[in-house]
Amino acid sequence: MQQDWNPETYARFRGLRLRPALDLMAQVGPLPAGAVVDLGCGDGAAGAALAARFAGHEVIGVDSSAAMLAAVEDGIYTALVKDDAALWRPDRPVALIFSNAALHWVPDHDHLMPRLAGLLVPGGVLAVQMPRQTGAPSHRFLRDIAASMFPDRFDGTPTVPEVKRAETYWRMLSPFGAVTAWETEYIQRLDPAPEGHPVRFFTQSTAMRPILDRLRPDEAQDFIHAYEAALGAAYPLLPDGAALFPFRRLFFTLKV
Repeated sequence: MQQDWNPETYARFRGLRLRPALDLMAQVGPLPAGAVVDLGCGDGAAGAALAARFAGHEVIGVDSSAAMLAAVEDGIYTALVKDDAALWRPDRPVALIFSNAALHWVPDHDHLMPRLAGLLVPGGVLAVQMPRQTGAPSHRFLRDIAASMFPDRFDGTPTVPEVKRAETYWRMLSPFGAVTAWETEYIQRLDPAPEGHPVRFFTQSTAMRPILDRLRPDEAQDFIHAYEAALGAAYPLLPDGAALFPFRRLFFTLKV
């Protein structure tokens, strides 16, 4: 059974996870009347910035995780809605659907993204950021080691839908309006971890979750040990125990 998200472990890298949200937000111009929706809002990391940037608009947080919604600070959002991003539909068209590091968990982007575009008022904006890290050692090792150690449960394929190239989203959404799409690689310095490799500390709260959900505690410990051994070669530690962790993210905005 899939466990709910852990707000505490996710928030350990709040600054690194918030920066792409701010970079995406900076590319959204003036909005028409209507609500601003933080789709996949998590624990509300981007909520205060959205409320400040789009003052005068209702700001609604939507997430499927009860634990994450419970961790949202009071007063950040006008309203909170528990719903799956794949199924969510507002009562009326909205001015902005903003999604930071959430929609890569949702399958069938060929259907999802045009559906979201159709929920906007004229002049409204769909603004999305998603990790595009599937081919990086941090994520490739997860798949390869899981398939090697537990071939009865894993076959080496990605455990989340693969994010497409920026050009693909541009072509997908250009019939609906003006699209801007780009990719950025952030060179993240991860502080020394309380135990183990800093990159494992980062991925354990996100990309590793679908694997750990299918392992017994003793299996999980063996898996983490093998994963950390591989990480040490790909992401050597700096003298102070920190690590440099290049991380690629995809962005696009659509104004309808």
